[in-house]
Amino acid sequence: MTTTAPKNGPNIGAILIISIAVAINLVIAKLMATWSYSWFPPQASSAAAYVDDLFALETGIGSFIFFGCTGVMGWVLLFNRAGKYDESDGAPIEGNTKLEIIWTIIPLVTVFAIAAYTMNVNMKLQTLGPKHKYAIGSDPTTLVSVDPSADIGPIDVIARQWSWEFVYPSGVRSSELHLPIDQRVNLRLISEDVLHSFYVPAFRLKQDIIPGSIISYSLTPTKEGRFRLRDAMFSGAYFSQNQTDVIVESEQTYDGWLKATAKQPLRPGLDPGRPLYDRRLSRGDKGWATVPPAPAPMVNDPGDPSLPHDA
Repeated sequence: MTTTAPKNGPNIGAILIISIAVAINLVIAKLMATWSYSWFPPQASSAAAYVDDLFALETGIGSFIFFGCTGVMGWVLLFNRAGKYDESDGAPIEGNTKLEIIWTIIPLVTVFAIAAYTMNVNMKLQTLGPKHKYAIGSDPTTLVSVDPSADIGPIDVIARQWSWEFVYPSGVRSSELHLPIDQRVNLRLISEDVLHSFYVPAFRLKQDIIPGSIISYSLTPTKEGRFRLRDAMFSGAYFSQNQTDVIVESEQTYDGWLKATAKQPLRPGLDPGRPLYDRRLSRGDKGWATVPPAPAPMVNDPGDPSLPHDA
């Protein structure tokens, strides 16, 4: 009498468990991608939505990989671990060519997909906020670096250790940056000493300011409010204090502010690093050597640092 060996068919139970686990992981990854939008300040520029969408995509993919890997590790620890006194070696399993091809191709395709989407976002950001660099002393009117499609500007953004100054085309000077909503603004970023960085988290934009150069940079604010401008590049002992507000307002309010401010006399503007430096001197000028802050800029409107900002 002959016996027939049982056929090795697909393990339906294992396929079902893996399918359910993948489905749950996809739901969690989608939730993580959706929640990631709430981790940022409000979107206040035309560039913000593209940056947030890219971050959400990367968060979703990263969450799927993370929870997938930790889920497999947890399953093995719970259901496939060796016995308490089992000190034997694992089974001598040889390489699985199909599996190796799969786990090589999937990460490769994923990375290329992220790279393609990222390049697409970068091209859109370049269109929304083109930037050009030219040497100080050049005539900007003869160069393509000035944005011809800008509605406002150029506004000079002058960074120092450790204060900001903004000079408008009308000659008005301020310690806080005023911008009209939904108007394309051209900025000229200038450093008078060391490397600084123009960074407004609500705009999702960051641009280094290089000494010896002028950087023409454009943006379009899309939300009214008071947003924080930070110096995101280490520029000395008190660079963390080198902050001010960007005030986005209606076109009528912006025009009214320019006219009213033009009538104001020049006076010292915000100098956020000065109190810390004065306190250092009062304690004997001890510790690591540092340079003194630059003199406070002379402006028509020093602003009000006590007002709360939205982001």
